[in-house]
Amino acid sequence: MSEHRTTDAVCELSQRFYFEAAHTLQRSVEKETSLRIHGHSYEAEVTLQGRVDPATGMLVDLAQLRAEIGRVREMLDHRFLDEVDGLGTPTLENLCAFIRLHLEPQMPLLRAVMVERRLSGDRCLLRWG
Repeated sequence: MSEHRTTDAVCELSQRFYFEAAHTLQRSVEKETSLRIHGHSYEAEVTLQGRVDPATGMLVDLAQLRAEIGRVREMLDHRFLDEVDGLGTPTLENLCAFIRLHLEPQMPLLRAVMVERRLSGDRCLLRWG
């Protein structure tokens, strides 16, 4: 009975992951502290959206999703973000775009990426499709 409930509905599946990283930031507000190398604890969440495969009962195999996230996480975790190729200025907005760029080719159902720094209350959500 439960498989019939998902065949006519769109499903969203999310997975969270964490990474620690340092960066600098050139800006006019809080200029002095932003220019010094400093670090953050980041929490990211990726969301996939689509129809559940009736044969598997899954939107995506979570083991496959976790493996792809692990590959992208390795590019960011314990890194100096200013030196990460393709990231650009290490803002929350660019981190969302970077994660999308590196995850979407393997996860075409990806529809949103969120990056948050809970301790400072900062969060960015990138959504498309």
